[in-house]
Amino acid sequence: MRGDGEQLLILSGDPPSAELLTTTLELAGYRVDGAGNGDDAAFRLARRRYDLLVLDIALPRLHRLARQRQRQPVTLRLPILFLIDCDSLFQLLPGLGTRAAAEDYVTKPLRIPEVLARTRMLLRGRGPGSRPGDQRAPHYADLVLDDTTCQARRGPRPLHLTPAEYRLLRHLLVHAGQVLSKEQICRHVWGEFRAGNAIEKLVSRLRHKVDREGPALIHTRRGFGYWLGRRAAETSAHCDLCHVRLPSGN
Repeated sequence: MRGDGEQLLILSGDPPSAELLTTTLELAGYRVDGAGNGDDAAFRLARRRYDLLVLDIALPRLHRLARQRQRQPVTLRLPILFLIDCDSLFQLLPGLGTRAAAEDYVTKPLRIPEVLARTRMLLRGRGPGSRPGDQRAPHYADLVLDDTTCQARRGPRPLHLTPAEYRLLRHLLVHAGQVLSKEQICRHVWGEFRAGNAIEKLVSRLRHKVDREGPALIHTRRGFGYWLGRRAAETSAHCDLCHVRLPSGN
């Protein structure tokens, strides 16, 4: 039920719930933004592409957001995960399943495993940056991953990765150009933080396989973490943990 860097927008009127959702979904591998009301959400959606909207239907001022969504072709509409009180289900259920756009709900108080499961189901086939019907294999330059067989190749050369190495490589590829901390990588690869030099050893083994022939794609940003990309892109690599641009050479 882990994510692959998909961009989520959370619209919740309950700050504790919004904080819980944001923290949980980020730890699960998603990128998360928050909106304070329907107008704020509509503003964000008009200027950035998201993969899923998590929406508390108890909020007021959702009319602009609804009109904006209705103007979109059904095949391009953003999937929505509704947050709803049990007493209000009668308002929502008649419409679910009657539209082509992906929609689902969880009831409050929220159960995190259910939120993660519903989120994963709604995002199936919608990786970061993908469009409906876009089923191309994840790739960067001559590095290509096949998620159906969990195999990777660099040009014509198969890489023969272990499961942990494949998960790490895919996580770096999905976030190409972004510096990922050791803690972020640990939680994605193993689901928990591992002390010591576990990450260094894993990155070293992966780098030996990926960069053995051809220009290096896996790099270390000392004091921050690791990133995947061409060396020329280093000047624009940014830290996903602290959300700041990093100057080259430091």
